[in-house]
Amino acid sequence: MHIVGRILNIIRLSAILGMHNNSIYFCIKYFERMIFVSTFKEILPEQIQDNPFKLIGKDWALVTSGTKDSFNTMTVSWGGVGVMWGKPVAFTFIRPQRHTFGFIENNNYFTMSFFDEEYRDALNFCGTKSGRDYDKPKETGLTPAFTEDGIPYFEQARLVLVCKKMYSQFLTEENVIDGEGVKKWYKDDYHKMYVSEITKVLVK
Repeated sequence: MHIVGRILNIIRLSAILGMHNNSIYFCIKYFERMIFVSTFKEILPEQIQDNPFKLIGKDWALVTSGTKDSFNTMTVSWGGVGVMWGKPVAFTFIRPQRHTFGFIENNNYFTMSFFDEEYRDALNFCGTKSGRDYDKPKETGLTPAFTEDGIPYFEQARLVLVCKKMYSQFLTEENVIDGEGVKKWYKDDYHKMYVSEITKVLVK
């Protein structure tokens, strides 16, 4: 159905049923989902056009893991992409005190969602607030979506990396070569590093 037709149908349905705000909200979210899902296409990892230094370090990403019934997301600005064991991979670093940490530990997959600048406030919120205390999608207006395997990401993203864990290890002080980095960034709360195969790339 044409997009304009969808809009008109939602408006007509709202008027006929005399919908209150919550009903209209869910209709709008359904409409948004139809638009977002239809605009994603799958590409190969080597077809990504973005500069990874800007993509991760400047634009930031939401790392999301869990299931349709229970998931959490957090903002990251450290990490990288490359090749390991002949596979395209993402390098992701999560502190154990983050609520998302448990979700990543308990699931084999997670996603990295990248957004346009207009979603900077949402990324700031997800990076400074805990999923233990807030419903992040509700607070930010981001719409959860799921792959055919039930892996969560967000429909407003412009680029999504679906990642499958391959290797993980905590960073340790004895293995740090740059001591200044330890002094600047850590107080006995080292990140855990995940090396994960990029199994799918979704882009708009």
